[in-house]
Amino acid sequence: MTINPANLSMALPTISASANTAWHHATVTRGCRQLLNGHPAVILWFTGLSGAGKSTLAHALEERLHCQGYRTFVLDGDNVRQGLCGDLGFSDQDRRENIRRIAELSKLMLEAGLITLTAFISPFLAERKLARQLVQPGDFIEIYCRCALDVCEQRDVKGLYQKARNGEILKFTGISSPYEAPINPELVLETDRLDLGECVEQIMVLLKRKGIVSD
Repeated sequence: MTINPANLSMALPTISASANTAWHHATVTRGCRQLLNGHPAVILWFTGLSGAGKSTLAHALEERLHCQGYRTFVLDGDNVRQGLCGDLGFSDQDRRENIRRIAELSKLMLEAGLITLTAFISPFLAERKLARQLVQPGDFIEIYCRCALDVCEQRDVKGLYQKARNGEILKFTGISSPYEAPINPELVLETDRLDLGECVEQIMVLLKRKGIVSD
């Protein structure tokens, strides 16, 4: 895939930073990395209820892209909470901080030239808006995995929904904490109706249309 360096975005400054720090402009830029990779970088932000299929879909898509020679990485909600966000709970404040950290990390991976796939409930509109605004237009693709609550509960192998209904888990999205559905996502996938292969194919069509991947 041919990439025009003139169309490649530069690193964005952070929204807020310590007065004792300054953004260091690297000599190896995102544009250089994209040219080496042979494809643009982008953030694919999967959002939806627990059990909607975000992680399964993100990993299936990554496998498809990897097999075709694209450089990718999946940021999975459960995995990130094992390390980077291991100090956070599930209060609304901690959820917001969780997404803020992931948004900043995704931005760094964008500068690394990767196709970054994030799979997080990310229940609040404001936090997803913040993640989008950290990067330039076109760098953030929001994919809403829409799935009926009863189907999500049927898929719940960890039994989290039942624990939430029993009062054992507080602030559980969809039960005792709200999920604010995307208003204008780039793609809506009815994951309670489409199978995994159909969902992957719809995303590939979108990525081709946006010039992220080639035929």
